[in-house]
Amino acid sequence: MHKLKIGIVGCGAIGSSLAKVIVRDLFKKTKLVSLYDVDTLKACVLSKKLVKSTKLCAPSLKALISKSGLVIEAASAKSSWDIAQKTLLFRKNVMVMSVGGLVGNFDNLRKLAVKNNCRVYIPSGAISGIDALKAAKIGLIKRVVLTTTKHPLSFKGVKYVEEKRVKLDGLKKDLLLFSGKAKDAVRLFPQNINVAAVLSLAGIGVNKTQVRIIASPKVTKNIHEIRIESVAGDIFSRTENILHPANPKTSYLAVLSAVATLKNILEPIKIGT
Repeated sequence: MHKLKIGIVGCGAIGSSLAKVIVRDLFKKTKLVSLYDVDTLKACVLSKKLVKSTKLCAPSLKALISKSGLVIEAASAKSSWDIAQKTLLFRKNVMVMSVGGLVGNFDNLRKLAVKNNCRVYIPSGAISGIDALKAAKIGLIKRVVLTTTKHPLSFKGVKYVEEKRVKLDGLKKDLLLFSGKAKDAVRLFPQNINVAAVLSLAGIGVNKTQVRIIASPKVTKNIHEIRIESVAGDIFSRTENILHPANPKTSYLAVLSAVATLKNILEPIKIGT
């Protein structure tokens, strides 16, 4: 049976987790053929853990793409558009994890995929309700509001928070860090609010989707609440995510969502909108 050849760009928490699942659980239908990271050591260390050698390490992004049938981007929002673009130009399919990097380039991405007869896969990530959102969009959506609540430590190192001189250490009560358009939330919190990009691209866009970001010392999970008002009805979802053990800025469900998307590619029967 022909196996889907997969290359992973970015060997951090998400990329490493996906690589392990592919090698351990999906080996009957897939084959991990290449790893690439701007930090070459990361790719080599991961390769040794997976196959006891550095043979999976690609010397360049181009080399990884040429070997792969599907490229999984798990690098960063600042590089995801470039990776997706180069992959499609090679006429290869791509799965994008850092969806925030596609905001502003979504139309170009669609045109490029059509031109090269390729597919772009964007997992739902750490939120629920994307299927209902897409269905409601067929009718008319009046309003979409995302409220994300995370522990203050999740916002450590965020430039916007530092510039506002917000004191995250010792925070005693909930603090609203941001309220506004998804477009601005994605730009200001590139590592924390990927879900806003997914929600916007699936729904009414980054200028109409509203986002609230809260730092709360009371929570130990990444919480995403979504309210959708539409002619089909009002929809509310709340997802309380377990933090990824290797990266508190992301959620474990984001990795599982990517695995589910990958399984959906492999399976002949598709369930859900």
